[in-house]
Amino acid sequence: MTRSVGTVVFSHGRESGPWGSKITAMAAVVRDLGAALESVDYRGLDDPADRVRKLVATGAGLEAPLVLVGSSMGGHVSAAAAGLLKPRGLFLLAPAFYMAGYEEYTPQDVACPTAIVHGWHDDIVPVENSIRWAREHRAALHLLNSDHRLEDQIEAICLLLRAFLTGLDRPT
Repeated sequence: MTRSVGTVVFSHGRESGPWGSKITAMAAVVRDLGAALESVDYRGLDDPADRVRKLVATGAGLEAPLVLVGSSMGGHVSAAAAGLLKPRGLFLLAPAFYMAGYEEYTPQDVACPTAIVHGWHDDIVPVENSIRWAREHRAALHLLNSDHRLEDQIEAICLLLRAFLTGLDRPT
C-alpha cells in the first residue's frame, strides 16, 4: 500500500469493545495491506463527545494519513472527529446518524472519501439514516442483508474495506 494510508483507526460501538470479531477481522485486512492500525478502547465512556475527544487525542499521535473506521456510535464518533483529524477516508458500519433526539449532532463536516455499510434489517439505527447521510454527502453506500451488528457479513465487510483502502491509492 502506498502512503495513502499510514494508520487505520478503529472505533467500536457502545455495546462492543476494541477487539470484537468485526474489528479483529478488519485488522487482518489492514495488516495484510501493510498499514499500521490502532483500536481505541472507549469502554466506560458513554458520552459521544468524550469519545470524540479521546479519538482526536489518540489520532494526533499516530502516523498519518489516517483512515477512520467506526461501527454504530463508533461510526458517529469517527465522522465527528473527521473535521479535526482530516483523515484520508472514513469507513463506517451502521453509523449512529440522525438518531431521534440527537439529529443536530450528526456530523456534517466531512471532506474525505466515505463508505458506509449498513444492514437492511437494522433495528437499532434505521437504514434510512445511512441512506440519507450517504445521499447528502455523496458517500458510497453498501446495503447488506443483515442486522445492526452485521456479524453474519464479516467476510463481505472485509472485502469492502480492502476495496476502500486500496481505492484510496487511485488517482481521483
